[in-house]
Amino acid sequence: MACFFRRSVAAQLSRICGAHEDVFVPLLSAIPPSKKQLSPGLRLTVNSLVKNGTFSRDADLQTQTERLVKQVKEDGVVQEAVAGHGVINFRINTLLLAEKLLEQLHADPQSFGVKSEILQNLKKGRTLVEFSSPNIAKKFHAGHLRSTIIGNFIANLKQALGNDVIRVNYLGDWGMQFGLLGAGFQRLGSQEKLQENALQHLYEVYVQVNREAEHDGSIQLAAAEFFRRLEQHDKQALSLWKQFREITVEEYKKIYERLGVYFDQYSGESFHQSKTREVLKDLQSQGLLKTTEKGTGVVDLSAEGDLSSYATLVRSDGTSLYITRDVAAALDRKERFSFDEMIYVTDKSQSVHFQQLFQILQAMGHHWADGCVHVPFGLVVGMSSRLGEVVLLEDILNEARYRMLQNMREAKTSKELADPELTAEQIGVSALIIQDFKGPLISDYKFDWQKVLQAQGDTGVFLQYTHARLRSLLRMHSSESHTHFNPAQLQDNRSLSILQHLLRYDEVLLQSSLDLQPRHLVNFLITLSHLASSAHRELQVKGSSAEVAQARLRLFSCTCSVLSNGMKTLGISPVEKM
Repeated sequence: MACFFRRSVAAQLSRICGAHEDVFVPLLSAIPPSKKQLSPGLRLTVNSLVKNGTFSRDADLQTQTERLVKQVKEDGVVQEAVAGHGVINFRINTLLLAEKLLEQLHADPQSFGVKSEILQNLKKGRTLVEFSSPNIAKKFHAGHLRSTIIGNFIANLKQALGNDVIRVNYLGDWGMQFGLLGAGFQRLGSQEKLQENALQHLYEVYVQVNREAEHDGSIQLAAAEFFRRLEQHDKQALSLWKQFREITVEEYKKIYERLGVYFDQYSGESFHQSKTREVLKDLQSQGLLKTTEKGTGVVDLSAEGDLSSYATLVRSDGTSLYITRDVAAALDRKERFSFDEMIYVTDKSQSVHFQQLFQILQAMGHHWADGCVHVPFGLVVGMSSRLGEVVLLEDILNEARYRMLQNMREAKTSKELADPELTAEQIGVSALIIQDFKGPLISDYKFDWQKVLQAQGDTGVFLQYTHARLRSLLRMHSSESHTHFNPAQLQDNRSLSILQHLLRYDEVLLQSSLDLQPRHLVNFLITLSHLASSAHRELQVKGSSAEVAQARLRLFSCTCSVLSNGMKTLGISPVEKM
């Protein structure tokens, strides 16, 4: 609905400047609500007109700003234009704001923001997102939490904005580590223990064989031999590997269900191992694959062609590497899914790997690699439970649920819940997600349970609490008619601040889509929750006249819808009671 107001202001600017109004629509932004700025409106940075050629670079910016303001006319939408330092604030009709915004939100809450005019220029198409990607035969490490929830957010956002999204979990299920595990299991493994606690047993075998390999060269040779057998499709080796893979995927699915995450495809390095020969042949035929003195196969990535920068794709014994399989995977996905963009979500230590991957694809003549993006993220420091330092995600989720249950039992305002454990889990996951998403993804951050689970402040618990309170209010008044509301009853500062903030929703979605960072949406929802919380305290529904009550219920209902939509995009399940 922000587009109605942008279009109206753009029409005035078009009349004054002579350019088409489409030029001005994306240059207008909603003014963030504040105590200093109580008049809702839109803002134009005059320098943006200089950049797009509407204004001369030579003329004085402030003079042009003031000249432009003088030519703005009051109409049904624009009530006043005020010149700032190179900025024009357009004050808009607040009755119209309340009417138009809440009418659209009430009629179609799901499309609010995501169908905005300023989002129409975003490229639509098929987006493939590769995320989570843990290693099989190992318990789900807490280090994979960030990739899982960030990738889920990106997939949700792209889908909300109209893209066809394919969610891929690219499992680490090949390579020398399986040579070591396979050789170790043949020596130390037990099928009985595998049935009892599969991943724990595999973890113990892997740790023990690693320890022994440090001072026993024969184990390293046995591991290399097992991996060679895998690459040559030896029946016995493949059967054991397949068993490890199936066990692991079933265990991981339980964790994903708790996080509210799903995948369209469980892929893995093994799926593309057979295609690595074709990749190497293709590189060779194009003269891109060079053999070093050590016998390894490399692709020269240096600008000078002097091998000062290169990527290794074949070991001296002829076996493939991670990057070889990634090239094969990218080619296979392009052929099968015909994606328009492919987004990889991994930690920042792999940035060079993806830079090399994209360079190799470009060197091979695949210019669609321009649509491949790596979203890097930093490390989490200090995740632990009551049992001490942990690295397992299952323990973190259990800890979050346990602590939330304790907090809910101690809170005086807690409601009777049909399933307290499920609610505690959903709130706990919300807390983990918001803590993770508040800052730039590339940054490392220190984990602190006390901060994460605070009911007040900028936390996931506060978002859930605000949503639950609004839902409770709406349930309490569910029998009352919502057919008509009078926007004149929403002209107080609290209501107008919420309306002005809602006007910014499409801009926030646009920013998140452009840089794939969830913090813009998180900050928007936290501010919306603070505004809604203050309004809930001060704008009473019970005891007010029918007309006032109806208007306030409409405002709270629409606010709750946007809060819920935004939380779901982040990967959070909004709770009804807590």
